[in-house]
Amino acid sequence: MAWQLSRNGAVAAASAPAAVLRPARAGRAPGRRAITPYLFLAPFFIVYAIFLLYPVIDAFRLSFNERIGISTPTFVGLENYRTLFEDERYLKALLNTTLYAGASLFILSPLALLLALAVRSFLVPSANLKSFYRIAYFLPNITSFVVIALMFGLVFDANYGLLNAFLEAIGQPTHNWLRSEDLALPSIVLVAIWTFLGINSLYFLAGLQNIPDELSEAAQLDGATRFQVFWTVTLPLLKPTILFVVVQAIIFSYQIFDIPFLMTRGGPSDATLTLAVYLYEIGFQRFDQGYAAAIGYSLAVISILLAGLQLLLFRAFRDD
Repeated sequence: MAWQLSRNGAVAAASAPAAVLRPARAGRAPGRRAITPYLFLAPFFIVYAIFLLYPVIDAFRLSFNERIGISTPTFVGLENYRTLFEDERYLKALLNTTLYAGASLFILSPLALLLALAVRSFLVPSANLKSFYRIAYFLPNITSFVVIALMFGLVFDANYGLLNAFLEAIGQPTHNWLRSEDLALPSIVLVAIWTFLGINSLYFLAGLQNIPDELSEAAQLDGATRFQVFWTVTLPLLKPTILFVVVQAIIFSYQIFDIPFLMTRGGPSDATLTLAVYLYEIGFQRFDQGYAAAIGYSLAVISILLAGLQLLLFRAFRDD
């Protein structure tokens, strides 16, 4: 019995160091575990730095230089930015882009809100119809801009276009929509409304669905009309969605390139020339890379300032 006790004690004594040593072997793992997440994130940051961060920084550096094609850059300081204020075509492009952004803000966004209210209201009573309209509104957003430009090129065609055929059928004069200096930009705005009306209405529809129906019902029980319910209940609660739609509308409006480039190439007589189209012409047709970089950064500064101004205005209204 004594021999057995001593043997058990020896086994217990021998197993004790092993039990102590196991945490020591596991103690090397926390360092590896700490670096493992960064190893998984590293590919994203490497790709981000190479393909986005570096071009942004290099373009900013290039905007202070004069470089034609692949020639050696020559430092000119703020000369490229000073030239912007003297370039009549740049100022014309800025005016056209601002008019387009104004149409997106004061025409497209209110129409999208009205469309969302119509789908949300009794005008579309069936749940299946509501789902159908949501899908139909989203389809233009996934359609290629090339297809949209080709389609509306046929609609606005001076000789065989559907729009002129309709005007002729009702006894109204026809127009050369895309070749008229007065009508070319409104035609581009109409195309943009058709393209982006649906997706903006879906944004508003999502915001309306987050407003409890009990609030509107309580206001109606107190004797409020439909307009009063919309103005005092729905619209204030919809401000975050309105802010999102307005900010993204302004930012994307100042970046508009595909539709005017594909339909009119900025013509006629620069009537539809936008900042993005002008940047493409300077950078990829004239190969004036320094001046193109300055145009790009002016576009970025304008978008940031306008977005910041809208944020301040909405904050002021919220405080009231």
